[in-house]
Parts: sequence; structure tokens; C-alpha cells
Amino acid sequence: MNNAVADSVSEELLHGYNGPAQRYTSYPGTDRFVEAFSVEDYTQALTGRRSSPAAMRLPLSLYVHVPFCESLCYHCTSNKIITKNHAPSKSYLQYLTREVELTASVLGGVRSVGQLGLGGGTPTFLCNSELREMMAMLRGNFSFSVGAGCAIDIDPRTVDSSRLEALAQLGFNRLNFGVYDLDPEVQNAVHRVQPAAQVLGLIKTARELGFESIGVELMYGLPKQNRDSFDRTLAQVIESGPERITLYGYTHLPERFKAQRRIDAEQVPDEAVKIAIRARAMSVLLGAGYVYVGMDHFALPTDATARAKRQGRLHRNFQGYSTQADCDLIGLGVSSVSRIGATYSQNTKSLDEYYDILDQGRFPVVSGIHLTRDDLIRRAVIMALICQGEVLFESIEVAHLVDFQKYFAAELMALHDMVERGLVTVSDAAITVTPTGSLVMAAVAMIFDHYLQMDRARARFSKII
Repeated sequence: MNNAVADSVSEELLHGYNGPAQRYTSYPGTDRFVEAFSVEDYTQALTGRRSSPAAMRLPLSLYVHVPFCESLCYHCTSNKIITKNHAPSKSYLQYLTREVELTASVLGGVRSVGQLGLGGGTPTFLCNSELREMMAMLRGNFSFSVGAGCAIDIDPRTVDSSRLEALAQLGFNRLNFGVYDLDPEVQNAVHRVQPAAQVLGLIKTARELGFESIGVELMYGLPKQNRDSFDRTLAQVIESGPERITLYGYTHLPERFKAQRRIDAEQVPDEAVKIAIRARAMSVLLGAGYVYVGMDHFALPTDATARAKRQGRLHRNFQGYSTQADCDLIGLGVSSVSRIGATYSQNTKSLDEYYDILDQGRFPVVSGIHLTRDDLIRRAVIMALICQGEVLFESIEVAHLVDFQKYFAAELMALHDMVERGLVTVSDAAITVTPTGSLVMAAVAMIFDHYLQMDRARARFSKII
């Protein structure tokens, strides 16, 4: 299977499906959230979980957002606060504690956790004692399952071997290193200088400390990047042997992200070069023995995500691909997103507003969405495609009481071009993504995205009139 995928990588294929793509960490996406979704709606969702035996049997997933960074990376699109002053983190932890305690009080009962993720910003902006305080607070309000996956995003510039050792002692078993590129010129262009020797040394130390899974985030399309320079980065990263590698594409949108205005647009590779870098990178990773898990994710065959993919147990949420059963996710901290039952919600992105709302004893939720029956059906189809590479009609029909081929008649028609290109096969019982089609999996899933198709229809209508 891996060889078949590697042989399918081509610039022509990627160019044909190179439009704006959804990441489908949720369906619908956060751009569909509305302010009409209130704190009361979120509270009701939490209360509803407490009264649902089926939901309570599944461990929760927690995500904690730490917004602080010491230095601005020009390519970054995350919600962050740039400061070298570490004093604000003390107040942030105090308010985070309020949110956690408020959540625990509404949830009541058994609050089992099977997965924890710390992201940012820079979670390692917090010192060891602050991280220790945070973990003690979380464990005091939630019951972590034996073997729970505890992950933290790492900025290599903010840790050393002693900090990695402290993270292991705190119970973290997964590290995700923000590497992006090891080429000095590229690093200078995005204002994120982290020498290759330093980064690779930290990965080696993490392995010696016994972390279960080490991940590396790479990014193609950055300024001053080219295929040869990225080949060198790939070779060094692969030699370090991380269990997981994510390969994200950089999108230059200075009108939307202020930090990107500091990037010289003339240094950003054009689309042809960007596609060539991606095609080459995918071939190299697959040739090195990594399994294409899906979307932007690659993993060694022994990694838990690769095993879950083989066994049909893979899931996806706001933390990316997950081996944990499809479950509720509680987002904590400024800008965090939650999924509870048939709802999504997001906390305020403003730190001052986050503090102000919690001072009122209320959840800092400012937007969200109640999923309709159609949303739930389409979410099940999209997640089956991007996690398992196949959707069985009967599974959707039994779970949602629909006739699949009638309900999705228009979508099945829209798949004809992909069928002819050998990207998917459609039978009377299933839609199956081929090895070639898996390389453009998001494009297959987007066929079933009702909101996206409506937007395209409006755009076509607008052009007509």
C-alpha cells in the first residue's frame, strides 16, 4: 500500500486539486460558528453530557491553549500574545483554574480523561513550576485514565534537556516539535532561528528519555524555500526518526495575518514550486517508510496512529488525528474550541475579555453552533473518508436512518470525475478512496461539505448575474 501511494505522487495530480482545502478537524468548521450560540447553550451541552450514560462511558479529551510567545514568528497564524515578560502567565493560570473548576462543577460525576493536549502560542513559555501547577490542577479536577495520551507542543528555542526531563516527570508522553524548516535562510526569513544541531539534539534527548511518540511539524511554501533546501531538512528530520511528521502548507495572507506583512512576498515560492516541494516531500517520506495516515499526517508503521489506521480506529478532532474513540472535547483557555454532543463552541480570542467573563462566573464562550441532522450525517461521512479512506453506506444508513444513495445523489454524481481519474471507486455498498486519491483526500471529502458547495453555488450565481 505504501509503495502504491508513493508511486502515485505527482505534481500534476497535486496541481489539479490545489485549491483552498479544509482541514476537517471539525464539521462544520469554525468559520460557520455564530455569536447566537450562547454561554447557556454551552452549559446545557455540558449538563446534557452528564445525563447521558453513553457519553459518560467515553473518556473526555482536553485541550489547553497557552497564548504566550516570547518571539513573533512571521508565518504564524495562531492566536498568540508576544511578550518577554513572564508575569502574565501567573494570572492566566489563575483564570484557567477558574474555568476548569467551573467546568468540573457543571459536569459533575465521573470526569475521566483519555487525552490531553497543550498547544499555543507556546506551552513551554510556562516555567516548570507553572506547568507542574497546571497539571496538578487538571488532575485534581479530572480523572486521567491509565495510559492517557498527554501531548505538548514544543518550541525548541524554549527547552533544554532538563526541561524535557521535567515534562516526562509531569506525565507527558507525546512531544510535538515545531520545526517547520532547518535551513538557516528560511529560518531568518520567518524570524524563527533554531539551529539544526539544537533541534535534532533535543529530539535525540527526548528519545533517550523514553517519550512514547515524538512528532515534528514541517511546513512547505515558506519564503526562500526550494525543493533542494527542503530535501536537506527532510533528510535530517527523517534520520532523527520521529514517529509522526506533519507536513503543512504555508499560505501567504498578509491582509489577514498582520505578522505575515513582515515577509517579503517576492521570497515566497510560487504555486508551481510549492507543489513541487510537496510532491517531492511526500515521495521522500513514503520512501523512507512512513505511512500516509491522511491529510497532512505521516507516521511510522509502529506508531499508534498508523496502527489505528490499519485497524479502522482512527479519529480526528481539533488536535488532529487521534487514536481515542470519537468523544467529547473540552477546550480550555483563550480561543479554545470545544465539541460537546451535537455542538461546537469557541472561547473568546481576547485575553481581557476572557478574564472579564470569568470574573462574572461565566464560561468564556462567545460563539458556536448546534449541529443539524444534516451536519451530523455529513460529519460522519467526511470523517469516515479522511480517517478510514472509505465510507460504508450501510453504516450511515443504520446510524442516521437515511437511504445513502438517495440522500447523496448529487454528491455521487459529483464524484464521477474522481472515479474516472482513479481517485475513488464507488460500488453499491461503499465509496473507497484509492491510494492515488488518498493524496488529495480533502478534495474528496469536500464533495460532501454542504456549506462549501453552497458557497461555490453562490459564487457561480453571482458571476452569472
